[in-house]
Amino acid sequence: MTTLSLALAALMTLMTPALAQSGKFAPAIIVNDSVVTQYELDQRIRFLTILRAPGDVVAEAEKGLTEDRLRSQAAKAAGITPNDQQIAAGMAEFASRANLDTEQFLQAIGQAGIAPETFRDFVSAGLAWREVVRGRFGPRVSISEAEIDRAMSVAAQRGAGPRVLMSEILIPMNPGNAAEIRDLATELSGTIRSDAAFAAAARQYSAAPSRAEGGQLDWIPLTNLPPQVRQIIAGLANGQVSPPVPLGNAMGLFRLRGLQQGGEISAANISVDYAQLLIAGGRTPEALAMAEQVRGEVDTCDDLYRVAKGRPAGELLRETRPLGQVPADIAAELARLDDNESSTALTRGNALVFLMLCKRSATLAAGSAPVVTDVSAPTGDGVPAIDPALGFGQGPSRAQVREELVNQRLAGFADGYLAELRANAIIRTP
Repeated sequence: MTTLSLALAALMTLMTPALAQSGKFAPAIIVNDSVVTQYELDQRIRFLTILRAPGDVVAEAEKGLTEDRLRSQAAKAAGITPNDQQIAAGMAEFASRANLDTEQFLQAIGQAGIAPETFRDFVSAGLAWREVVRGRFGPRVSISEAEIDRAMSVAAQRGAGPRVLMSEILIPMNPGNAAEIRDLATELSGTIRSDAAFAAAARQYSAAPSRAEGGQLDWIPLTNLPPQVRQIIAGLANGQVSPPVPLGNAMGLFRLRGLQQGGEISAANISVDYAQLLIAGGRTPEALAMAEQVRGEVDTCDDLYRVAKGRPAGELLRETRPLGQVPADIAAELARLDDNESSTALTRGNALVFLMLCKRSATLAAGSAPVVTDVSAPTGDGVPAIDPALGFGQGPSRAQVREELVNQRLAGFADGYLAELRANAIIRTP
């Protein structure tokens, strides 16, 4: 039984015949020239009660409706109106937080007398506001590569906290097949009942590298996951399969198999991204001079690809491994380095090793294999090609972290803009 279902009984005790009186459409709040009716206020109170919103639900309902009016007025002034498809997708995403599809969610809230239009208006105001904020403040937001590095670092505690044991199915999606993939994912979500069934579906439909393991990942930091997936996973019981989760270029399904509270990052959970450039000559003066020249030409590991251009294959090796899988001599040297620092203490045969630490992080799933960059060919019978950019076992991608940072920055702008709109508005109660 979901949290939403548990809240219904409590809400029913609040329902009285007085709610049907003719005055329910009387003004409750007037925001500039827009009226919030008693009916809308009652509907929002019911909605927040079902969602088990903290605090005084009446006060929160009044505040939320007032702010929705301000958001909608700002959207109207900017010429922004979400279309039906956007609203339907937003309703589906919100419903998925309660592990329901849209129709199931509407049926659940309908039992408490909440109209579908109430839910639709709630979602529509949020979508319009998001577009307002992105249009107004998006050009001001610039995230540097250094900021992404910091956000993904051990120093930022990325990888600390709760860890989950989960399985994943990532089905590739594009605008041309979005409806078909959404229907497939909905069907799978409603019919998968066991680990074996989930594994079979992963091998058939998933494009994530975890497909070979039936979609199973080992223990993984919750911070590996995009915010919308974290919310879904946090609401699942062991063995439960999530509703479909849109992830841009894929539709995701997840099955929770365990949860650990976690805590501080342990050495066993740290992984390293490092590069080795082999310079012929061992520790000869010429080789050491070449290493110093390379050190002066590179700022990050990515710069080594330019240095190695034209050299024989195999002279530059870059890997991402859990620290426990790194050879002892390399691990000892990496322990002395910070991100983008280098060492020339090691040799391999007659070659000097220019060793560079690209990134130290704690986002890999436990027991992860080194990062694989090869893309497999389709295997037939509708099985997609493996896309190494999909899946969460190797931790969040730089693009995902960039999006998180952008959204955090935009949220700050949004809060300030909403406070400005409220300060300039005429808000009164009759």
